[in-house]
Amino acid sequence: MVFDTHELGRRPGAEKAYTRTIEAPADLGHDVYGVPEGSPVNLELRLEIIMDGVLVTGSATTHVVGECVRCLTDLEDDLEFDFQELYVFEPVVGEDADDEILALEEDMLDLEPVLRDAVVLALPLNPVCDPDCPGLCPDCGARLADDPDHTHGPAIDPRWASLTKLTDNSSDADPAPDTSKE
Repeated sequence: MVFDTHELGRRPGAEKAYTRTIEAPADLGHDVYGVPEGSPVNLELRLEIIMDGVLVTGSATTHVVGECVRCLTDLEDDLEFDFQELYVFEPVVGEDADDEILALEEDMLDLEPVLRDAVVLALPLNPVCDPDCPGLCPDCGARLADDPDHTHGPAIDPRWASLTKLTDNSSDADPAPDTSKE
């Protein structure tokens, strides 16, 4: 995703528009939701020379896939996002250097880090299939949207669970004789 700015020169006000379709690089997104590697990403860009460098303004559309964080259902959607970034002509060196400032390298600009940041910011952090998705049953993993009346009976505190064996066995036997003294 490298663009040549040589033909624009360094004249403020010079600009050029691009429309391109590129293949998505690996790991474009986050763990749960993202753009599959090799998917088409449609870009509309405008490169404009300003006093300090090249201002890149653009929009992109692509297809994203992932899974619902509540019920693990597969999700697919189209994503549209805008971005803007300044690439300076001369990188700042020394104490004033900032890692966040992008610089041109021999009149070439690499759009991949900007595109990667824009995609991650445009994606939902916790994608869900439906805002009211009930998720999965914590006991058996059943999808609660498929069976809203799903239950497992009364919950028993695991610390007291072994005592239920006594009540199950004692119902079949005779009650214990009363050994209390009166």
